[in-house]
Amino acid sequence: MKIAVVGIGVAGSYLLARLNEKYIVEGFEKLEKSRYFPICAWATSKNEMSKLCKRVGLNFDDYILYVGREMLLDLGREIHSIKLRGLCTFDKLRFEEDLIKDSRLKFGVDVRSPPPGYDLVIDATGFNRSLLPRIKENYFIPTVEYRVKFREPPYDDFYIKPFKEASGYLWCFPLGDSLYHVGAGDYLKRHLEAVKNFVEKHRGEVLMKIGRPIRITPPEYCQPIYVDNIVGVGEAIGTVYPMLGEGIIPSIYSAESLVENLENLENYRKTILKIFNPYSTVFEFIKRALASRLELKRDLALLFKIYLHMRFKEERYGIQARVKDFLKVIKTIYWRKRGFVKD
Repeated sequence: MKIAVVGIGVAGSYLLARLNEKYIVEGFEKLEKSRYFPICAWATSKNEMSKLCKRVGLNFDDYILYVGREMLLDLGREIHSIKLRGLCTFDKLRFEEDLIKDSRLKFGVDVRSPPPGYDLVIDATGFNRSLLPRIKENYFIPTVEYRVKFREPPYDDFYIKPFKEASGYLWCFPLGDSLYHVGAGDYLKRHLEAVKNFVEKHRGEVLMKIGRPIRITPPEYCQPIYVDNIVGVGEAIGTVYPMLGEGIIPSIYSAESLVENLENLENYRKTILKIFNPYSTVFEFIKRALASRLELKRDLALLFKIYLHMRFKEERYGIQARVKDFLKVIKTIYWRKRGFVKD
């Protein structure tokens, strides 16, 4: 089987590492190699990544930059602390470079139609979804991120500040040596101002600026997942967790599912819908919050499903999920949207 992987993000890179020993695989990336840089906060769970890395012969500990103790959640009137269980930042650029080091690659090639001569073409182009049909219900969050050096870092651990309308959040994640990724994603497009103000307030030195939209529509609404010999993975098919905007581990999950179902794409589709079914529940909550249709009493069952998903996957997300923390966040969002709690 001859396979083309279009898009060399985390899903595409992982697939190249998993497939190149058994198949003829070539990777295509539209950016030149000198310009390529992973656009995300580089935060993930070391517990789950350690397991996944073993399948491609890598030791995840070699890439870890910082392991968090607590998540500082800025709720306006107070900063609430949530204990962490393995959430870390890691060198995503070096990780992806090591994944693809033994692969055949073509950088600087913008693939807009299936390249000829391949038995299977994998669309790993992320938000662009360059080869699969357009999505009808395409919800996305515009984001921007700065790489910042602080002389006096404002926080010594993971920090998040949700926007008032539950439309996104600002983050400040440590990378070690006084370096941080400071970014924001906001459905209502206040992310640029929020990041700029935060960095200026804390006198940070901006080393790099990057940004792109993040799709939060889950796989259920990103179908078709495959058409003929074209199949999608990662964000191209909606594998970003809508609640957190986290897509590293989910993208690898989708890539691993494709490896296991490479010759049965219909089974791959069913597997993806099953794995990511909880994302549809979260997506419904997000849509109601954005439309100001969130009601605590009516939506209690929906919220409880989201909590249980996080509670039984603490090591997967690297965050301790406790009822008191969950209820505090939900109540604060609810009252902020009604103007009873100020930022």
